[in-house]
Amino acid sequence: MKLEQLRAYATVGIMGILLLGLSIWCWFKPVDSYSDSERRVLAAFPKVSVDTVRSGEFTKQFETYTQDQFPLRDGMRRLKAMTNLYVLGKRDNNGLYLAEGYVSKLEYPLRRPMLDHALERFDVLMERYLKPHGAKVYLAVIPDKNYYLAPSNGYLTMDYDTLFDTVRQSCKDMEYIDLTKRLSLADYYHTDTHWRQERLLPIAQYLAEEMGVTLPGSGYTVETVEQPFRGVYVGQSALPLHPDTLHYLTSPVLEECIVTGYASGTGKPIPLYDLERAKGRDPYEMFAGGNNPLVTIENPNADTERELIVFRDSFAGSLAPLLAEGYRKITLVDIRYLRSDLVGELVDFHGQDTLFLYSTLLLNNSTGLQ
Repeated sequence: MKLEQLRAYATVGIMGILLLGLSIWCWFKPVDSYSDSERRVLAAFPKVSVDTVRSGEFTKQFETYTQDQFPLRDGMRRLKAMTNLYVLGKRDNNGLYLAEGYVSKLEYPLRRPMLDHALERFDVLMERYLKPHGAKVYLAVIPDKNYYLAPSNGYLTMDYDTLFDTVRQSCKDMEYIDLTKRLSLADYYHTDTHWRQERLLPIAQYLAEEMGVTLPGSGYTVETVEQPFRGVYVGQSALPLHPDTLHYLTSPVLEECIVTGYASGTGKPIPLYDLERAKGRDPYEMFAGGNNPLVTIENPNADTERELIVFRDSFAGSLAPLLAEGYRKITLVDIRYLRSDLVGELVDFHGQDTLFLYSTLLLNNSTGLQ
């Protein structure tokens, strides 16, 4: 037998053994229900029935299942990402890019139907709860970090000017507070979408000033979470990224605040900073109840009776504690998890200051707003 034939047989045999081994591994390895790196539920084996087979639904779901349960999946994802960026020279990998030491996800283009849906939800809240009680209403849009990172590095971005102008024109009954010139790239985490609480005191003071409230701006202590903060983009990018450090601000006033969460519909005391969540899948959820639909922060030492309602997304979790010294009570409402028509059953509206505080990421992906 010729040497070339032996090589060919050896190649086929090795490939066959590899494929057989991977197939056996795939079928008999324990099914993973959740991906910690991607922060999402993985596909389970699809239900087999005559209807699902005939419709092709079984084949579609089975393909997703095999992709999610493939052996060494995280390693393969990392190899693909590094090859795309460092070998093939691609500008991004599945929409994620690296620039100036930050990792971010392309947010393009501006999705007008999404923005319109968010503004329609805001209008419902205004008409149903705020106008009837004569509330002073403010609106601030938090630019995502692409606003400061993408253009200077040659990446596409949504049309931010159109977004901001549309919000202003559609929310004329709200006083608009512009944050774009008050923030910079350094205010955001390197590996996550969110802003850094330890840099937000000037933002809190500016918002409070625009709402006619004075904050002391001093007396805070910066504390550090021991665990490294691997933001959402660490898992999504599959790259060996250096983690961030998670800091939080404390003060004697904040330590005396009474925080209540309404995740189950009834009030339950919760910590202002949940350090157990800081060890979990999404450490940023440590701030003010995380994705809790309704949270109240009461300041028994306030020298005012003013109250504030904040309709918000996740960005407000780290900012709200810094406003606590200016109010007797702050109520955080997240209509991603609480239907707008049910808000009135949990919140007593009586003319409180009200702030709509939402990121451009939420406004451009507003499906979850109820």
